Amino acid sequence: MRQVIYVTGGARSGKSGYALELALHHGASGPRVFIATAEAFDDEMRDRIKRHRDERAGAFTTIEEPLFLDRVLRNLPEGTSVVLLDCLTVWLGNLMHHFDDQALVEARFAALLDVLRNPPCEIIVVSNEVGMGIVPENALARRFRDLAGTLNRRVAECSSRAYLLCSGIPLVLKQP
Repeated sequence: MRQVIYVTGGARSGKSGYALELALHHGASGPRVFIATAEAFDDEMRDRIKRHRDERAGAFTTIEEPLFLDRVLRNLPEGTSVVLLDCLTVWLGNLMHHFDDQALVEARFAALLDVLRNPPCEIIVVSNEVGMGIVPENALARRFRDLAGTLNRRVAECSSRAYLLCSGIPLVLKQP
């Protein structure tokens, strides 16, 4: 059975590294795909993206997709055995930047969840846990926090396994 594995945690908690290890040690044969959601809006982000791309060199086919994750997941390279999607909160920021309409953002959520309910291969999804801190001071930040919480909850519901990384330690939230 194809499963969705959800990996979350705070900034620099080790979630991306843990998800990368899960994908690298995935038992099935076939290509590994890394779906990167980040857009390079400045030099620091360009450097970060390049560094991450270099870390994965040779182990993954990288597909950069900031908005339409469902389309990429429906059109993966033939024989893909595992996808590492990193990360949902960056994707959410992209959606909020490009689409002013809440209905368009929620339509993108629904399209992604539709694929995750019947995944084409094993999918490991990374997302930041942003709802454990203080209430943000402005409406845009509160909207982002609320949408991220909703998105994370919905993806976790679709997953068969879920982990929370805390100080580099994976805590099992859900398992079969």
